Amino acid sequence: MSDAVRSVRGINDVLPAENPVWARLERVAAEVFATYGYDRIRTPIIEHTRLFERGVGEATDIVEKEMYTFTDRSGDSLTLRPEGTAGVVRSGIENGLFHNTTQRLWYSGPMFRHERPQKGRYRQFHQFGVEAFGPTGPDVDIEQIAMSSRLFTRLGVSGLMLTLNTLGTPEERRHYRAALMAYFSEHRESLDEDSLNRLERNPMRILDSKNPELAEIIANAPTLEDHLGDESRAHFDGVCQGLDQLGIGYRINPRLVRGLDYYTRTVFEWITTDLGAQDAVCSGGRFDGLVARLGGSSTPATGFALGTERLVQLMTAQELAGDDVSPHAYLVAADSIGTPRISAIAEWLRDQLPKLRLRVNTGGGSFKSQFKRADRSGARLALVIGEVEASMDSISIKPLTDQREQASVALTDAPALIDDWLFASAPAE
Repeated sequence: MSDAVRSVRGINDVLPAENPVWARLERVAAEVFATYGYDRIRTPIIEHTRLFERGVGEATDIVEKEMYTFTDRSGDSLTLRPEGTAGVVRSGIENGLFHNTTQRLWYSGPMFRHERPQKGRYRQFHQFGVEAFGPTGPDVDIEQIAMSSRLFTRLGVSGLMLTLNTLGTPEERRHYRAALMAYFSEHRESLDEDSLNRLERNPMRILDSKNPELAEIIANAPTLEDHLGDESRAHFDGVCQGLDQLGIGYRINPRLVRGLDYYTRTVFEWITTDLGAQDAVCSGGRFDGLVARLGGSSTPATGFALGTERLVQLMTAQELAGDDVSPHAYLVAADSIGTPRISAIAEWLRDQLPKLRLRVNTGGGSFKSQFKRADRSGARLALVIGEVEASMDSISIKPLTDQREQASVALTDAPALIDDWLFASAPAE
C-alpha cells in the first residue's frame, strides 16, 4: 500500500524465520562469557553526547559524521549510543565498580550509526561486547582472544582469520603521528578528501582508508613498530607467545589501527572473506586510558565487540543450525469444550512442565484445520481433547514428526508421558 508506514532506512526487522540463529548466538555467547567469569551489565541506549565526544574521540568518523544526536526538551544534547564501551566505562565510574577491584563485564544490544546502509552495515545494528578492567598484563588480552575463538568454535563458524597489531602508548603514538603527518604531507596532492581531512586531526586513520588508489602510498608509509618502546614490545610479544601456546593462529597487520581514539597497545580483528567488503566480524583491544579520560581513576582495560548481524549472516551462509524455538506441542480441542476449560488445562500443563513450549489453538475450527495449523507450527506433538477425552478427563497425545502410535492417557498422567516423549532422550548441546 502506497500510504503504509515503512521501516526507517537502514533499520531492519528480525523476522521469526531468522530468530533461531539469533537465539542460538545469544544463548551460546552468554554461556561462553559465563565460563570465563564475565558478568552481564545493561546500560542505556541514550547517553549525553559529550560522553562519546570525549570517549570515542572528536576526530573520529563516528563522532564527526555518524552519530544520531538530538536536543531534548531540557536543552541537553543526547546521542543514541554508537558503540558500547563508553557507556560501560561511564557506568563503572558512576557506580564505583572499578574501585580496588577487577571487573569482567559483558553486554549486548542495539547501537546506532548514520552511515550508508549495505550488507553487514546498518544504521541500527546489534553488538555483543566484553570488557575487563584492572589487569595490566598481556594475559587478559590473550584470555579475550581465546574467549572469542571459543565462541566461534562453539557456534561452528569456520574460515575466520585473526589479525593483530599494537598501537603502543599515547606518547609513542604521538611520535608516530608526527612521522605520518610528515610522510603523507609529501603526498598531499594524491590524497582523497577524507584523507586530507584526517591528515591534520588523525593521520593514523589514513592507514584505514579503503581507497585502492591510495594503497601503494599507504603500503610505503612509516610503521609504528619503529616508534615502540621496550615495554610495548614486551607486551605485544607476550600476547603473541600466549596465542602461540594456545595454538590460535594469527597474522600481524601493521596497518590495523581501529577507528576509535581510545585504543592503546594490543588491537585485533577477526575477519572473514565470506561477507564482501564488511570483513570484520569481531574487533577489540586494550584501552588503558579511557577510564581516566572520562573522569575516573587510571584503570587498565581490555575489550572487544562482535557484530551480531554479521555473525548471523556468516552462520546462515555456512548453513549452521539455529536453536529450535518452535512449540513442542500444539493443543487441539473441540469447540464444545469451551475456552475456560481449555485455558485451564493448558496452564496446568505449563505448571507441570515448565520447559514445555505449548501453543493452544485459537479461533476454533474443525479438527482437520486445527491439525493443519499444528503441522505448520513445527510442533512435535498434538495434544487432543475431544468430547470423549473431555468426558473422561483424559487427553490423546499424537506424534506429528515420527511414527509412534497415538496414546490416550488420563490427564493427570499426561505430563509424565509428554516429558518422556519430548525430553527424556533430548540430545545435549
